[in-house]
Amino acid sequence: MKTIFKMMLGICTLVASLQVAAAADIAIKINKRYLNLPVAQTQTRGNMKFVINGKQERTFKIRLAKGEAEYWVYCDVTALKGKTITISYDGDEAGLKKIYQNDEIEGQKTMYKELNRPQFHFTAKRGWINDPNGLIFYEGEYHLFFQHNPYEKEWENMSWGHAVSKDMIHWEELPTALSPDNLGTMYSGSTVIDYDNTAGFNKGKNLAMVATYTVASDDKQVQCVAYSLDKGRTWTKYDGNPIIDSKEKWNSVDTRDPRVFWYKPGKHWVMILNERDGHSIYNSSNLKEWSFQTHTTGFWECPDLFELFVDGDSAKTKWVMLGASNTYMTGNFDGRKFTPESGKHYFVTGSIYAAQTFTNIPEADGRRIQIGWGKISHAGMPFNGMMLLPTELTLKTTRDGIRLFSEPIKESNQLFENLGEWKNLTAKDANEKLKKYNTNDGIRVKTKLKLSHATSAGLNLFGQRMLDYDMNYNLINGVFYAPEDMTSMEISADIYVDRTSIEVFIDSGAYSYSMERKSDSKNMEGLHFWGNNIEVKELQVYSVKSIW
Repeated sequence: MKTIFKMMLGICTLVASLQVAAAADIAIKINKRYLNLPVAQTQTRGNMKFVINGKQERTFKIRLAKGEAEYWVYCDVTALKGKTITISYDGDEAGLKKIYQNDEIEGQKTMYKELNRPQFHFTAKRGWINDPNGLIFYEGEYHLFFQHNPYEKEWENMSWGHAVSKDMIHWEELPTALSPDNLGTMYSGSTVIDYDNTAGFNKGKNLAMVATYTVASDDKQVQCVAYSLDKGRTWTKYDGNPIIDSKEKWNSVDTRDPRVFWYKPGKHWVMILNERDGHSIYNSSNLKEWSFQTHTTGFWECPDLFELFVDGDSAKTKWVMLGASNTYMTGNFDGRKFTPESGKHYFVTGSIYAAQTFTNIPEADGRRIQIGWGKISHAGMPFNGMMLLPTELTLKTTRDGIRLFSEPIKESNQLFENLGEWKNLTAKDANEKLKKYNTNDGIRVKTKLKLSHATSAGLNLFGQRMLDYDMNYNLINGVFYAPEDMTSMEISADIYVDRTSIEVFIDSGAYSYSMERKSDSKNMEGLHFWGNNIEVKELQVYSVKSIW
């Protein structure tokens, strides 16, 4: 009897615990735009699920705060208005009671005014961002999709965030474009406009914006397609996904980041896809069925491939193949095979990673514009990562051959106002001029230095070496760099300082780099040239406007 009683007691206890667990779920009828969720980084991640009428609407991992929230994230539930969501969480359920809906994001009144919010670089309202995805221009709008975790400031729940702009400088963040599904999470990819309706997704006059992207699971990474008929605002995933599953061919889980473009001479689509140890070329007539062509080893992740004029001459062109680290080769491409001629080279280093270029920019414009992910954190903020300044890429002939150059796009000039301009100063005189411009906020400084007695020289900001040119070892901030003129004693730098980052463009974009801006409360010297008997040939200082 005791055994039976214990068994019955155990069953009752189990039933009671299940009832408690069920009671821990909450149901919310949506009548506002946002659901606000509290997050604490000290909490262990749990799985949260939204269910509507017994059907799963979404699932994601979150560190739901059981006590005081460290920060808040949000879900845009505009599309779910009038519906009742049942929210369940397999972590500590104490935080469920803190979830609430509102027409404002928690903290919206201080949005973009936060202490460590970059003021002229794109950051997400909340959460983690990394690789830019699907950069495209269409009907007056530049689209920036990006790898995004909407629910935490660390990597997880990979989705496609989305923002649009008229000038690539001022951005409006839109709701998440692509979210994880039963195949896996949304990794990097690209978008095109299917003008000829090759995929059959167009509807009347509504042309399809087609995204090709990687879906990642623990087992493999496959390529999929989705399309939008409303300029990227809503998306339909192709029911024939995945379109490429190449794990078995390469005996590797690393098959990702499709970059698709229309190859006009061959009248077919080209996909460049990173597979295992390099970039593969695929061809297609309809964006759904792809045939493998060739493979170029020596690259890792986030491929890009494009054609550029050399020295602005339309009669002379070269193709450029890049990887995630922005190392590149130049060569020729016939629609099926890339033939390298020179490389690998670099033109940018530092915090940049996984940069991509825009597609569909009108021929009349003719620019190749790139945006890179800045691997930079922002202390105490409810967001992480950023996008670096958009830059125009060009090919120029140098003494070492044809090389890539990169400079901020002309649209960025609207942000800067000249505060002062001088020539032929000693370092002491230049530092005296700079005293009034010492700031903890943003600033832009253009300068040209001439070394004489010094083998190294540069410019600091509160002790941080923004420019450190070692002429003896041909190094700039520790990276090899030799000026075009082998006997030159001069170096020029265009320096963009935001609240948490620094970007530097050397000698009109021959080389550039970015870094996290360091904070040293004990250093009071501000902007400060250093070097033995150096001459500041040119110096301009600019104030910076916020893009927000």
